[in-house]
Amino acid sequence: MPTNSIKSIGLTALAVIAVASNAAAQTRPAAAAAPAVAQGPAIAGVCVFSANQAMAQSTVGGYIRTRLEQIVAQVRAELSPEDSGIATDFKALEAQRATLDAATYQSRGQAIQARANVLQEKAALRQREVKATEDKASNRVLQELEPIVQSLYQQHHCSILFDRGAVMFANADMDLTPGAVTALNGKLQQFPFDREHLDTGAAAPTR
Repeated sequence: MPTNSIKSIGLTALAVIAVASNAAAQTRPAAAAAPAVAQGPAIAGVCVFSANQAMAQSTVGGYIRTRLEQIVAQVRAELSPEDSGIATDFKALEAQRATLDAATYQSRGQAIQARANVLQEKAALRQREVKATEDKASNRVLQELEPIVQSLYQQHHCSILFDRGAVMFANADMDLTPGAVTALNGKLQQFPFDREHLDTGAAAPTR
């Protein structure tokens, strides 16, 4: 039995948990804006909007970040004891190695490896579930934003709307994002949701 693979069990499982944590990190507010630059006049009919910025700065966006962090903590609490148990059992097996015959050592090692494989599969599933949860919650907000942006587009008599993320600089008077955040805050501040469950063949309903 290759002991190198067994020794990496705990690190591998915890690494997957850490990857799941990235889902919450991805929705954190963007870094502070660059220093102001001299702007030319606003161009009539040209508007810009950033869905990512609206999500990050809105009340509901902050709620989603907090809820995802809670869900990731639940995943970690679920998987960490199993991960620690596997690592402990491996250490115990290694401590007894000198007193065990090769067949027994091999058999016990394979059993531990099997448990590790199951845990890694579960951790990978939880990672996908957290990502699916984030996507579903984000899509809910984007659906709420769509009519808001359409309304602002008409109110500002826009002829074209650019994605703010694809524009390096733009006159603030052309940016619909602040108005969208204000409107979104008045429309939706939070909604309950739990981790999606992909192992049941159907996702758990979001209330």
